[in-house]
Parts: sequence; C-alpha cells; structure tokens
Amino acid sequence: MPAAPAAPFALPPALPLDAEGILALAARSMFHLFSSISQGMFLVDSSGRIVWVNEGYRRFLPALGFSSIDQFQGHMVEDVIPNTQMRRVLETGEPILVDLLTNKAGTFVVSRIPLRAESDGPEGGAGDVIGAIGIVLFDQPETTLQPLISKFALLQRDLDDARRELASQRNNPLYQHAPDGQRRSKYTFASFIGSSPAAVEVKRHARRAAQSTSPVLLLGETGTGKELLAHAIHASSARAKGMFVSVNIAAVPDTLLEAEFFGFAPGAFTGADRRGREGKFKLADGGSLFLDEIGDMPLGLQAKLLRALQEGEIEPLGSNKLVPFDARVIAATSRDLPELVRRGLFREDLYYRLNVLPLRVPPLRERRSDIPALVEALGEDMALRSGEAPPELTPDALALLAGQHWRGNIRELRNVLEQVTMRSDSQRIDAVQLERILREAGLDQIELPDLSHVGGDEEAALLRPLAQQVAELEQRAIAAAMASTGGNKLATSRLLGISRATLYERMTNQGRS
Repeated sequence: MPAAPAAPFALPPALPLDAEGILALAARSMFHLFSSISQGMFLVDSSGRIVWVNEGYRRFLPALGFSSIDQFQGHMVEDVIPNTQMRRVLETGEPILVDLLTNKAGTFVVSRIPLRAESDGPEGGAGDVIGAIGIVLFDQPETTLQPLISKFALLQRDLDDARRELASQRNNPLYQHAPDGQRRSKYTFASFIGSSPAAVEVKRHARRAAQSTSPVLLLGETGTGKELLAHAIHASSARAKGMFVSVNIAAVPDTLLEAEFFGFAPGAFTGADRRGREGKFKLADGGSLFLDEIGDMPLGLQAKLLRALQEGEIEPLGSNKLVPFDARVIAATSRDLPELVRRGLFREDLYYRLNVLPLRVPPLRERRSDIPALVEALGEDMALRSGEAPPELTPDALALLAGQHWRGNIRELRNVLEQVTMRSDSQRIDAVQLERILREAGLDQIELPDLSHVGGDEEAALLRPLAQQVAELEQRAIAAAMASTGGNKLATSRLLGISRATLYERMTNQGRS
C-alpha cells in the first residue's frame, strides 16, 4: 500500500517584491505596533474632526468629561481635547514627535504625526495632508519619566533665572548702582553655580525663604557663597525694588558700628557731620539689610540690635527721637553661633531672633561634582575681567581639583585658578602642570583624588552614566514588585504607579539588555 503523501510544508510569508507593497506593509506594521504599545491613539481628518479612537485611548474619556464615545468621536479635536496642538500639525504638515500635554485627564508624553495622501506626480512621494494621528506614548510621566523630567525642570529653572538676571542687569535700573552710591542686589539664584544634591537643596530652601519676611540666617564656612545667596534671596523677594544694603561687621571698628547701623544726629560727637547721617537700617528701609559676619558683633551692640529687630525702630546717636524702619534682615556667619552662645559671647535671645529661617550653605568638599561647572564659570568671569582666554583643564586636572580639601571653598578655588592662569605657559592645563603650579604657589600637600573615604565601591558605582543607574533601579523595583504580587502584572503596575503597557515595555527592554 503506497504511503500517504506528506503534508505540504508551510512557507513563511514573504516580503512583497515591489516597493509600494513593502511601504504599505511597513505602514500597517508601524500602525499596529504603536496601537499596541502606546497608551492610546486617535485619528483626525483634514478638518480636525476625530474619526477613530482605539480602545486604549477610551479610558481617558471619563477624565475629559465624556461618558460615551459618541460624545467624543465626530467632534473637532480642540473642542474635546484641551491644549492639543493637533491643529498646528494639520496646518503646517510638520510632526511633533515628543511633547508634554497637560489637561483634565493628566499629563502625558504625546506624539502627533501628519498623514499625507499619495502624490500623483511621476516621482511619487507624499502629497497633501489628509489627517493626523495622535499617540499617547506615556501616561503618568511624573513617575515613569521622573529622572528626566526632574533634570529638565532643574535646567529650565536655572536657564530662566540666568535669562532674568541677564535681562535685569542690562535693562533694569534696579540692578545698577543707585544714585546715592548704594548697590542694589546684583545676583540671582542662577549665580549660585551647581547641580549637585547639596547645591540644589540649599537653593530650594533659599527660594522658599525669599517668599517670607522673617529673618534669614546663612550658616557656612568662608567662601561658600553666603553673600551671593543673600543677594539672590533679596532679588527673588517682594522687596526686590528696595535697597539691598550690606554691612560686613568684621570690617568695621567696634567704635563705629553703632553709628554705622543707626546713624547719628547733627553734632552728636566731635567730628560728626553737621548734617547728621542716616544709618544702614534707615537706608535699607523697604528693602533688605545684609549683616555679614554677625558672629563678630560686640555684645554691647547686640542688645541694641535685638531691640531694633523687635520694635522695628531705631534711635540715632545723639538723638532722642525714635525712627521707624522696615527692613528684612539677612544675617550670615562662618562661626558656630550656638557655641558662642554657650560661651556667653553671643546673646541667646538675639540668636533666637535671627535663627528663624536658618540655611546651611554646604562647603565645596560636600559638592565636589559641581567643581567642573564652577571652574568653567570662574574661568569665564576671569576672562571677561582680564581679556584673556579662560584656562582649559583636562579631566585628570579636574579630578585633582576634586581631591583637594578646599578649606577656603569657592574663594580658594578661584585663587587657584587665577594662579594657574598666571603661571602656566599654555591655555590647556593637565594634572601634572596643575600639581606643579600648586606646589610652586606654596601648597606643599597636594591631595590626590581619593574616593575611598566617601563610600568606596558605592561612590564608584554612582560615577556612571545616569541612564544606566536608572535602568538598574527600575529592574530592581520591578523584580521586587513582581515578587510582592506573586507575578500579577496588573497588580505590579498599580503598585509601581505605571500603566500595564509601560510595565510590559520595561520588562521587554530588560530582556533585551
């Protein structure tokens, strides 16, 4: 008996042989891919009317205020989707590949792509715009894209601050020298260079302090930027139009401090101006008074300062009249005020009066990652002042700078850069040249970069591309959530605060890596 014929072998589907067939297949494949992995899709015709909505997008309708698809589909896109830019795509024919859309349904990462008719010309190609497709790539970007959004927001905020500062210094008389010779605020938060966690944190607290009228106490080592932050707090406050008056208490003799603060009446003492003189408190009326090195204030004057702060009035030397004032006090010191209080060198009641909004300004050794940006900013400032090109430090030279203790902080860093610029024969500085210059400048103990004292392997693990670290953190978070939910993907996505489609995408990416 003859054997039964073998079942025919099924050949895999082949690609079309013509270019048009391949393009049509690619278009269908891309459409189905986006429809399956995105959070939602819809189509509009050339007039902007919504003609199709996929299942994923329908879940946003209740949040947009629609109880049925009939209330949404068939309407003009701008009438049912607040803040959409789809009309611009239809009018210009240009795609918007990545954008943030915020409306009643939330904040989404979206893409908008025009749809074109086939051209009737001999060369083929794309014709007129006949519609557009809207794609929701990610929902809840505040969780799924948090590292990227946070970094962008920080950069955008600093850029906005820099633009405002530049515009104000060029055009705004508030940031120029006043007619009476008193300087107004000349720095903003953009002037405080740094994106390290320590720098970002102190700027965040300083911005909040700027919105208050309570005294601010800036604590930190010399050269950390306390005066710069005082300028920035004033410039961002409601008193920005008022004067910013600064007094360095350590630089004024004790015998002159009271007159410097409160002023004096005509003929108050031998040699006094016959017209009298207003003190710094009165000059700062309506603005801010910056008391630098407050820890060096004599005890006898501390009591008068406390009374002035509590009562809002001063009594000039040689006068029997009380003069009211309205100045916001910002104090700074590099000394340990609580220790001075314990030793009886600083009044406890004045300390509590000043320590309402304390801000600790971190030393440079706690924000070493900011050193490259500081070197660039300081170098550019030196170049503007000297007319010469700023120094260019190689990565090994920057690493050498990062290894120093920096007892003088940013002020010491600037001094080193100035010496490097003066002593080097070339604009480009490497670690060997830098070490030689530092030794010639009298710094006998040159500390080489050493990260072992700040975490060893943990610190080294942080010095890698951010994207790689974020991906590893996502892997650990997904694995922990899957274990906690027994492998239930829906429960895992809810636990992590992401959509199920986003979870599938993350797990697919992990499988490929």
